[in-house]
Parts: sequence; structure tokens; C-alpha cells
Amino acid sequence: MKSGTIIFNVVVLILIGILYYLHFSTTEKTKPVTTHSAPGPKNTSSIAYFETDSLENSFDMLKDVKKELGKEEDAITSEKSRMEKLYRDKYSRYQNQSSMSQVQSEAAAKDLQETQKQIESNLMAMDQRFQDLKMRKMTEVKSRIEDFLKEYNQGKGYSYIFANEPGFFYYRDTAYDITGDVIKGLNEKYAKRK
Repeated sequence: MKSGTIIFNVVVLILIGILYYLHFSTTEKTKPVTTHSAPGPKNTSSIAYFETDSLENSFDMLKDVKKELGKEEDAITSEKSRMEKLYRDKYSRYQNQSSMSQVQSEAAAKDLQETQKQIESNLMAMDQRFQDLKMRKMTEVKSRIEDFLKEYNQGKGYSYIFANEPGFFYYRDTAYDITGDVIKGLNEKYAKRK
């Protein structure tokens, strides 16, 4: 097993060496390829990025959506607690009835089982509604960001605008960071719509 790994590493090292040699030994000058038929972009790069964590902390619409989802989640948690208390109270009431006949005991067990099924069904429906709401809201936020970036890019000429997640890029030149412009523009548009 170790010899296979060593052989693999040696082969990879040789291939890297060959690529390095070919890359730096080329004396032929190549003409730069232009990808834009319109007047050139205002910057020298056709790629820009924005920091998603900064956007999450500063985009007012996203903050409002998170508050709304938090309130909805709190309401669901409260309703879950209310349903669980209802079940516990019903269970305790049946437990405290000392003299129950066989028929009454079976009816109580059936009632508890039906109550539990109803609670589980309600909880699943609430969770599904919450997930649907969350998906709708986050899709709306994403759509607003995409629409803004299309408009923003009309005068910039970027070929790509990336959303940088922490840890995704290992190196990035901050000259191509448009986070401030994106946050400012999105907040201005959101304030107008609000």
C-alpha cells in the first residue's frame, strides 16, 4: 500500500515538473484573447466578488427576513409546547382516574393515541409551512441580489461575479471586492420598495 502511494506521488511530481517546464520554457508570445465585443470593461479583470457574510450582516432585507423567520420559528415552538402540554394534561387526567373499567381504559388509550397522531400531524404541517416560507423568502432574497447584480454590472463589464463564502477562496485580491457597492445598492433599492 505504501509503495503504491509513493509511486503515485512520484508520478504526480514528475507531471508537475513537466508542466512547470512547459509553462516557463515557452518563448512564443501569445496574443491576448478578448472576450468582449463591446467596449472593454472599466477594470482590468472580468471577475468580481462579494463577501456573503458581510452581506448577511448588512443587507436590510435579509435581516428583516431573518427576523420574520425567527418570529415564525418562535410561534411554532410555542405551539409545539402548547400541544405537548395538552397531551401531558390529558395523559395525567387519565392516570389520575383510579377506577377505570377495561372499556374506559381502552377508550382512554385510543384517545391518547389519536391525540398524539393529531399532534404529530399538526407539527409536520407546521414544519412544512415553515420550510416553504423559508424557501420562498430566501429565493426572493437571492432573486433581488441577482437582479441588482445584473443592473450593477451593466456599466462594469464583469464576466462573473462570485459570492465568496468564508473558506471558499484561499486567495483573493481585494481590488475586485465589490461587497460595499453591493450592500449599499441593495439597501437603497430595498428602502425604496419598503
